[in-house]
This record gives sequence, C-alpha cells and structure tokens, in this order.
Amino acid sequence: MYVTIDTIIKAASLLTAVSALVGAVFFCHKQIMLNKQQVEINKRQNEELTVICYGLKGALEGLIEHGCNGPCKDALDKLNKHLNVGAHMPDNIKGM
Repeated sequence: MYVTIDTIIKAASLLTAVSALVGAVFFCHKQIMLNKQQVEINKRQNEELTVICYGLKGALEGLIEHGCNGPCKDALDKLNKHLNVGAHMPDNIKGM
C-alpha cells in the first residue's frame, strides 16, 4: 500500500476534526467547572452579606433605643424592607 497525497490529506483532516472535537469538549467542561466555582463563591458572599445586614440592623436598633431617631429610623426601615424582599425571593433567584 502506497501513501499518497490524498491519504495524507484525509489523515490530516481526520486529525483536525478529532482535535477540534476534543478541544470543544474540554472547553465546555472547563466552563461548567468555572460556573460551579462561581456559584459557590456567590453563596459564600450572600451568607457574609446576610450576617453584615443583620449586624447593621442590630446596631441601628440599638442607636434608636438610645435616642438617635432621625436618619437611623429611615435607614432601619429601608433595611427591613430590603431584608423582607430578600426573604420572599424564590430560592433559585437567591443563589444567583
């Protein structure tokens, strides 16, 4: 069996197609893994923000108890509204 130019071209075409397919699968796998990592990072950040919001709420309530009524009451009302909206959000949106 002789190796002709046509055989070399067909082999190169096959090798290119297989390489492109493997590269596409690898790219998709990498994007899925990055997406999973980003979801985990977002969950941790949301937990931290929740703790910060409740700490801020406690501080504002303490200031109001000591007589700081003006902007503290407004800020507490806005924070309570924000927390209530977040509490009634569907779970699939909270994780984003």
